[in-house]
Amino acid sequence: MELSPISKSEAARYMGVKGTPDQAVAELLDRAEKIVREKIHPKYVYIETDVTFTDEGVVLGAMSVPLTGEDIKRHLRGCNKAILMAATLTQEADKLIRQTAVTNMAKSLAIDCLCSAAVEQVCDRAEEEIFSRCDAPYRTWRFSPGYGDFPLSLQKSFLLALNAQRRIGLTVTDSSLLIPSKSVTAIIGMSDSPVERGGRGCTICNMRENCAYRAKGNRCHG
Repeated sequence: MELSPISKSEAARYMGVKGTPDQAVAELLDRAEKIVREKIHPKYVYIETDVTFTDEGVVLGAMSVPLTGEDIKRHLRGCNKAILMAATLTQEADKLIRQTAVTNMAKSLAIDCLCSAAVEQVCDRAEEEIFSRCDAPYRTWRFSPGYGDFPLSLQKSFLLALNAQRRIGLTVTDSSLLIPSKSVTAIIGMSDSPVERGGRGCTICNMRENCAYRAKGNRCHG
C-alpha cells in the first residue's frame, strides 16, 4: 500500500497548533510529508470471525480468550460476525522519526505527527478495501483495545489471531504497547440488520479527564 496525501491539518493539530498553521509550520509539514510518503509503505492484515455472546464476554471464533468489558459488548450488540484488523506504518516510520531527531528535532516532530495522522488514514483505506470484498450490509465503527473498558491487554491475543508478527512485522510489548509504534488494531462488527453505532473518541476514552488535547480544546480523534 502507498500512502495517500496526509492531512496536514490533522498533523498540525497533533503538534499542538490551534487554527491554521503559520507559514513556517506549513512549509515544515510540506517538506516532512514528502519524506514520509517517499519512505513509508504501510501494511495491514485482517480476518473475518464469528461473534458469540456469553456470560464470560464476547467470544470470537478466531481468538482463544473472550473480549471483556461492557463497552465492547455494547459495540458488537446485534453482530454475528466481525473483522479483526491491524495496520502499521512499519518499522520505517519509527526509524525515520529517530534518525531525523538526531539532526532536526522540529522536522522529527513534524514527521511523528504526520505519521500519527497517516496511520488513521491507512485504517480508513484498509476498511474500505476490506468491505469491498466482505458481504456486510451493516457494520460498526472500528473499536480498539484500550477504548473505554475494553482491555489494552487484549492486544497480544489480537496479534496472535491475525498472525500479525509474521504477516506484517507487528508485535506487542509486555505492557501491551504495539511495535512499531505507528500501528493500530481494531475490531469492526458486522450484521445483516441495522446496528447502533456507539460512541467514539472522547466519550469512551479512559484518558478524557487527563487529556492534554482536551485541555487545549482539541481532540486526538478526528
